[in-house]
Amino acid sequence: MCGIAGLYATSGANAPRDLLLTMAGELAHRGPDGVGLYLDGPFGMVCTRLAIIDLAGGDQPLPNEDGRYWVMQNGEIYNYPELMAELQGLGHVFRTHSDTEVIAHAFEEWGVGFLDRLNGEFALAVFDHVTKRLLIARDRFGIRPLFTAEFGGDLLFASEAKALLRHPRAERRIDPFALVETFTIWAVQPDRSAFPGIRELPAGHYQWVGPAGPEAPVRWWDIRFGPREGVRRGSVGELQEELLALLDDATRIRLRADVPVGVYLSGGLDSSATTALARRHTRGPLEAFSVSFEDQRFDESAFQRRMADELGVNLRTIKVSDADVAAAFPEVVRFAEKPMLRTAPAPLILLSRLVRDSGFKVVLTGEGSDELLGGYNLFQEAMVRRFWARLPSSKLRPRLLGKLYPYLSRDLQQGGGFMAEFFKAGMLDLDDPLYSHRPRFRTTARNLRFLGQETLAAREAVGDPEGRVIGRLPTEYAAMGPLGQAQYLEITTFLTGFLLHSQGDRMLAANSVEGRFPFLDVHVAEFAAGLPERLRLRDLQEKYLLRKSLAGVLPDEINKRPKRPYRAPILRAFFGEGAPAYVDELLAPERLAATGLFNVPHVTKLAEKARRYAEVGFSESDEMGLVGVLSTMLLDETLVSDPRLARPAVPTRVVAGTRVEVEGGVRAP
Repeated sequence: MCGIAGLYATSGANAPRDLLLTMAGELAHRGPDGVGLYLDGPFGMVCTRLAIIDLAGGDQPLPNEDGRYWVMQNGEIYNYPELMAELQGLGHVFRTHSDTEVIAHAFEEWGVGFLDRLNGEFALAVFDHVTKRLLIARDRFGIRPLFTAEFGGDLLFASEAKALLRHPRAERRIDPFALVETFTIWAVQPDRSAFPGIRELPAGHYQWVGPAGPEAPVRWWDIRFGPREGVRRGSVGELQEELLALLDDATRIRLRADVPVGVYLSGGLDSSATTALARRHTRGPLEAFSVSFEDQRFDESAFQRRMADELGVNLRTIKVSDADVAAAFPEVVRFAEKPMLRTAPAPLILLSRLVRDSGFKVVLTGEGSDELLGGYNLFQEAMVRRFWARLPSSKLRPRLLGKLYPYLSRDLQQGGGFMAEFFKAGMLDLDDPLYSHRPRFRTTARNLRFLGQETLAAREAVGDPEGRVIGRLPTEYAAMGPLGQAQYLEITTFLTGFLLHSQGDRMLAANSVEGRFPFLDVHVAEFAAGLPERLRLRDLQEKYLLRKSLAGVLPDEINKRPKRPYRAPILRAFFGEGAPAYVDELLAPERLAATGLFNVPHVTKLAEKARRYAEVGFSESDEMGLVGVLSTMLLDETLVSDPRLARPAVPTRVVAGTRVEVEGGVRAP
């Protein structure tokens, strides 16, 4: 984990050293262990390093053996020892034991095709000192962030948008369409961001930049789910053994580090599996970290303790109250850099602080399992709706939805009930590419009523968010099975856009911690995508094959636990006893009106309703609307109206042309 930033002045002017260091200052939390600066005429790049592999020799940026290719990355290449040995066999000479140096030699040997050989989680930059061409690239699932912008003839990139906002031509304001998209599909798509002119390089893409300017991004990898019957062959027993072996290896290589590695343990299936597999490959004690809640509706500490005792790991827990969630939320938004509809990231920023305070820089986590192996209610819901669509007049088939959402059972038993009609809408449109996600998007889009007319007008200028999702679907999408289509949508909207971004990388990096994700290993992912759908979701049993694989690894009470969505307090946190003063201040009508983003009367009514129902709660849709408005106001407060600007970074290593300036003198690279 590091912070990276760069600037290519396509006008031909020299890259501005001071601006690069100012950008690096905004990324200091991502890498507190050193700052490396490379300057080469119109191009410059800077890295704030979190030292994890080759602590003494891995400072970035760093070159290949002849100094032609200069590289830096945010993330890790987990198969670097194998690649290093292969490259040494081909005649390459290494000066360090760093996984980053492997990138330089791999690019020299294989060109852009080297990306296919990397098993890792990364955002990287490779600069060719001879041709003056720059390559930037992002890992398969977008685990590590990378933003780009073009301002005044400069092409910029950085791990976080706040670094790009330091350019004098950047617009420090919230893009109205970011709200339209978030309030419809949960997250901004990667061709945009929360700020005008700033966009993400999409997951699994690379981009070239040269003296003539930037070229269009190119996709180098995508998840390809197979047809309903799958493309993987073998008995259930053989496939479950293969899945376990792949997960075991993915966990093993993610323990590679020159610093201690811990694990997140939530008590659910995925984190328990990750912890159990990590325990197999750990000499000495293994440290696990978990969140518990004062509010028992969210707490899973009994299952966390059960797994910790079973495996003999040391469990460190932070207990989170409603007040803790509200107190942490401004920092959450500042690091997430986008509006959000959940408070779930708040306990995670507190958890990563516990990790760092305990002396750890690296943790393994269980994200990605639900998306790849069929773990969400949304997938089961789509299956029930398709089953119901075969006999739309049935009164019994919709009752299956009550198994997924017990609180809806009574309504669903009444054929004309509100929820029955809600799920029935669009049920017969089986060829709709967004079939699985239409109910979610309809629920979320109710909150568009809280946006002002000028904000909503952005939809006319940019396009319908759901239509934009359809427009980005690959040609292979039509050949995927119905579950595969649902999983693809979940990965490309929710996982990459929200979960890995706002709950994953950003909450870890805020406290200088690197997260590693065994379930998102390329071999695990491609194996899962090729399975028959009945082995991912079987008769509404989620993660069927994974549970079979883990039968001898986890206790039955953990392996057979139903999926429990991770949530955090909302209403009482912001409107209950001891609620923070910033809530009333930011939701005051005059403050809302000053942004020009909201329908002030509608938001005011929502806030009044929240105060009335703070102790008993209100609908999920209203909760999302409340968090969406409040997070946007906090984004305006922390990054637009009164931003806390970081001081410029102080370089500990500067590369100028072919000279490396270090403390005490100059040496050749």
